[in-house]
Amino acid sequence: MRLRRRKFLQLAAAAATLSLSSSWAMAADYPTRPVRLIIGFPPGSATDTVGRIIAEALSKRLGQQVVPENKPGAGSNVAAQYVAHAAPDGYTLLAMTITNAVNETFYQGQGLDFDFAKDIVPVVATFQSPNVLAVNPSVPAKTLPEFIAYAKANPGKINYASFGVGSAPHMNGELFDMMAGVKMVHVPYRQSPVPDLLSGQVQAIFSPMPVTINFIRAGKLRALAVTSDKPSDALPGVPTVAQYVPGFNAGIWHGIGAPKGTPPEIIAKLNKEINAVLADPETKEKFAKYGGVPVGGTSEAFGKFIHAEIEKWAKVIKTANIKPESGH
Repeated sequence: MRLRRRKFLQLAAAAATLSLSSSWAMAADYPTRPVRLIIGFPPGSATDTVGRIIAEALSKRLGQQVVPENKPGAGSNVAAQYVAHAAPDGYTLLAMTITNAVNETFYQGQGLDFDFAKDIVPVVATFQSPNVLAVNPSVPAKTLPEFIAYAKANPGKINYASFGVGSAPHMNGELFDMMAGVKMVHVPYRQSPVPDLLSGQVQAIFSPMPVTINFIRAGKLRALAVTSDKPSDALPGVPTVAQYVPGFNAGIWHGIGAPKGTPPEIIAKLNKEINAVLADPETKEKFAKYGGVPVGGTSEAFGKFIHAEIEKWAKVIKTANIKPESGH
């Protein structure tokens, strides 16, 4: 009996060693073919813009093409679901964003067959920037205090656009309504709302910087405030919302994730190479053009950050009673 047990333990140890060595070998060789970066929003969105910057630079470091692939739909759930069910081999990655953290509460009980928090492994945070409260120049308010006063005097008359119910611009608008004591009308779009914002069909947006910053610089939109706790170097002279609505802080962030079960060695290799991309002055320059900065750091730190974001937006969703089928 002892001999059998000893033999079993020896075989088990050998199997574990073989598994570990093959895992290391896989990571050492990885990647041997193109890697797909799945993006849950259409071309021109902030997630798409940031994802393509990362993909181009990462391709050079990995020696294989990192191919951006847009799979918009259901507030980025189509893309997240696709990656959650992909083979956990490092060849299918998710361009993660704040909307994924919002969706964890927003789509609760909606029959999704994946759990973002459990089925997607955080690799690294890549980009962060404030959103910017931008308005069509026809809006009479020239400053944030004037805008708040105008909104209070005209409840329900200011339409603000977003990329859909539950998107980051929508959540920013709900948070602003709650904290500033105003009531605006949310207008969700399936595609970019910018054309209607430029034409004046909608008056305002809490926009990711990459989406509207060039229109602001060209004078086609007016920036009233940024949503971070500090002013943005990308928009000199534009105040923070928090200067007039104390405690308001709601920027956007992006990162890279992989399917649950992806070998830790591959996660570590991706983390290392993407951190190197983020440290490159060329990446910093490209991010600055869109009003953002690189983040970087460990996978563990990114995971903790995502957990905190899920909790933060769960409170907003529950307080405002926002539902997927409503434009609340």
